[in-house]
Amino acid sequence: MPAADSSSLDFKQWGLLAIQDGGRRKPIDTFARETLIKTTGRSSYTDTHGKTWRANDFLLSMLLDTHDWKSEPMILVSLGQLIEKLGLDRTQRRFSFTQLTSLPELNVLAGEAHAFRKAEKPLDRLQSEVMSVSERLALFAHVMDGSAFLLVPAPEKATDAWLVPPEFGRYYDASQFAAPQTQLQTLATAYARGDGFQFGRAANQLRDGLRGLSPKIYPEESQLRLEYFYNHWDGFYRAAWCYGIALLLLAIAYMRGKGGAVKSIGVSIAILGLLFHASGIAMRCLIAGRPPVTNMYESIIWVSFAVSFFGMIFFTRYRTPVYLLAALPVSLVALLLVHQMPIAMPSSIDPLVPVLRDNFWLTIHVLTITLSYAAFALAMGFGHILLFRYAHDPLSARADQAMHFWLYRVLQLGVILLAAGTILGGVWANYSWGRFWGWDPKETWALIALLCYILTLHGRLAGWWTQFGLVVASVVCFLAVLMAWYGVNFVLGKGLHSYGFGLGGETYVVSFVIADLLFVAFAIWRYRGTKPPRPPSSPAVVANERVAA
Repeated sequence: MPAADSSSLDFKQWGLLAIQDGGRRKPIDTFARETLIKTTGRSSYTDTHGKTWRANDFLLSMLLDTHDWKSEPMILVSLGQLIEKLGLDRTQRRFSFTQLTSLPELNVLAGEAHAFRKAEKPLDRLQSEVMSVSERLALFAHVMDGSAFLLVPAPEKATDAWLVPPEFGRYYDASQFAAPQTQLQTLATAYARGDGFQFGRAANQLRDGLRGLSPKIYPEESQLRLEYFYNHWDGFYRAAWCYGIALLLLAIAYMRGKGGAVKSIGVSIAILGLLFHASGIAMRCLIAGRPPVTNMYESIIWVSFAVSFFGMIFFTRYRTPVYLLAALPVSLVALLLVHQMPIAMPSSIDPLVPVLRDNFWLTIHVLTITLSYAAFALAMGFGHILLFRYAHDPLSARADQAMHFWLYRVLQLGVILLAAGTILGGVWANYSWGRFWGWDPKETWALIALLCYILTLHGRLAGWWTQFGLVVASVVCFLAVLMAWYGVNFVLGKGLHSYGFGLGGETYVVSFVIADLLFVAFAIWRYRGTKPPRPPSSPAVVANERVAA
């Protein structure tokens, strides 16, 4: 049915309705956001007539069929190889539901991919994208026909999932559901007319009516409001803005060589960013009931927070912005990365897979490993600052003994945490899988990263390389962490740690690796061109260097 302009409606009361989806009960606001992102890869959609649709408006419009959604080119196909294979326009990345479902080649590819998955065979990149497109089409169809709207709570003793409104008769009689049915019809009418007052009132009454059917099953109002607030607070995006502004101000203060108001404002904004960051993590923990470390999105927001927090500790100790200048870019890039890649790194809060359903081991093992990543990421930030200074002013860089000292200490901290986390992971593996070590790709690359950093520290202690060599190693060795953290899950896609697997982001990561290696090569070239002759060190000097290290 055609609808009036709905852009001015307040969808808060509608968004606070509970729905069962993906194994948990959540606000429909969350479901709407996840649906729009999974379908289009974006948090909003602009249709062919120029209207911008927000998630809740889009979802309700699909349910009530107020727009020709099947003809909208909105379903994402991100892999160019698949677009070419299907004979579609290679300049586009989004296509209509009608267009994609009419392609026999897509059905054939989907059948092959399903057969591979059923036989537990690894899928290649094309097959994985076919599966993703098939899931988007299925989700789109379920929303259009209403089967995705599991709004009616089942009775406490029932074992079934929640119900869509037309199936309420399975557990409730007509008199019990009379009020919610009327309120649902009133809500639909108010939406079609663009009546904001009646729409919000009907949604609020509908929520109360559904809760009254099964009060013990329906989520608490406070829990629904917390998740709704988390969705709209967007603390990680606010933190990214604060980190970016603080980084700019602190860079200006550092280049001028003066503190003053610019430095103070920059530090204050960085602290504000940390508070935004911490608030997002805290709310996510309260919503999920566990630490935020079960997928790539959560691990990145946690590690980026730890990097900024460690950088703030160093700044507090030495009162120089260079430590924040090392930490803030790492956190900023990490937060922008997850914000720009909602398909590859979905932000949804999903139930734990069986192997992770032990909050004790999940907390101590995964948090220890990810804190080691944070220490190594901070060391990488230190390394980039020092490499830049070696390339620009080698004498000044060599004279900064405090930063070299703390680079060494941060690397030591990372090694201790990674070693402890790897051992704890082995204990958990023995508890869950019946073996301590199995050369799983995740385990293997964690060991490789650990050995790279142990060799770095041992080489410096033994005098195999100078301070500059340690700086280079702090940057280059992070590539092993990147492989253990991202590469195993997103490139190899094999092993028992399948709960962390994903697709996408290869272009960003490869571009970063190439640019970083070129920067390291340039810094080495500049360092060698300005390197003063090194006098032979006496045994006493070598001994003193080892003690200081």
